[in-house]
Amino acid sequence: MAKVYRVLTLNTISPAGLKRLPAHRYQVGDQVAHPDAILVRSYNMLEMEVPSSVLAIARAGAGTNNVPVKKMSERGIPVFIAPGANANAVKELVIAGMLLASRNIVPALCFTAGLKGDDATMHKLVEDGKKDYAGTELLGRTVGIVGLGAVGRLVANAAIGLGMKVIGYDPNITVDAAWSLSSQVKKASGIEELLKLSDFVTLHVPLVDETRDLIDAQRVAAMKQGAVLLNFSRDAIVNEDAVIAGLERKHLRCYVCDFPSNRALSHDGIIALPHLGASTEEAEENCAAMVVEQLRDYLEHGNIANTVNFPNVSMARESSFRVAIANANVPNMLGQISTALAKAGINIHNMTNKSRGEMAYTLVDTDSALPDAVIAQIAAIPGVLVVRALPLEADV
Repeated sequence: MAKVYRVLTLNTISPAGLKRLPAHRYQVGDQVAHPDAILVRSYNMLEMEVPSSVLAIARAGAGTNNVPVKKMSERGIPVFIAPGANANAVKELVIAGMLLASRNIVPALCFTAGLKGDDATMHKLVEDGKKDYAGTELLGRTVGIVGLGAVGRLVANAAIGLGMKVIGYDPNITVDAAWSLSSQVKKASGIEELLKLSDFVTLHVPLVDETRDLIDAQRVAAMKQGAVLLNFSRDAIVNEDAVIAGLERKHLRCYVCDFPSNRALSHDGIIALPHLGASTEEAEENCAAMVVEQLRDYLEHGNIANTVNFPNVSMARESSFRVAIANANVPNMLGQISTALAKAGINIHNMTNKSRGEMAYTLVDTDSALPDAVIAQIAAIPGVLVVRALPLEADV
């Protein structure tokens, strides 16, 4: 009988993703005990006691600030994400944010909402008041994009389509990412150059130690007079005190973000949205579908794609018998695994191993099943974190 996997959901997950888990192979729900895996969106897992049965965590989104990644790595548990699945949704909101700021749409809406009187009176009030909300066009303006990942690239190409000039900065851009960018995107030598030249600055980097307070008082001062700053990545990438100070002295025109705070909501120069970046039906479906497919491939076949803590490892099944091994990246690990199999008379049909930082991962296809004693022997090798036997089972 094929193994039934138990998946705990900590948030409502799009049905478009959940339907990719066959009912006869997966028990899914928010009350599942002893889960093999966890599906999560925004639930804060940082203080959660993650059950010892858990083999993997999949977050239907791009960031993992709500997941205890380090603790999971120490246990040999991969944390899957959905990079790029919500990129279009964020891109559209960034463009909307630029329009909100440049055309003074928020104060104009507030003005309109306060109109009173008959239609003739309103018409006069509108004609008298609209001059206070005159804005500027995006055409010909320069947008600086910090971070040219999935979202940053889409923003760049969309901005060019709107007739804007684009300058980008990303010291870690991949070759594939560079190829997907329009040739019209100019490369900045550093953040300071980008800030100096841009009418709009939009941030698309993850929150890590190096990016915390990336936009501080010094970099606010380096921005172009009257510039608009947009942050749809993470709140702590921007130092709020520095931005408010820049707004107070009229150096910045507007700050548009997806992270409300008491100070942000009380400042006329800040447009704070309620974390809408990925809040579209399409984005939620795309994220759920991506991480569910990755999770299923891992649970059933041991393949890994798009985690924040493991290397990408994929090997076509050429045998009915497979063992997956997560281990610390230490010398002679492959030799010890091969020796254990050889001593047990197990022939290796195919094998692959990759590492990422302190983590390594190995897939081994064998010509015969591994006895429990051999699996226990491999698990006892110093540095080995998780060993899983993955027989090929008919999905009927």
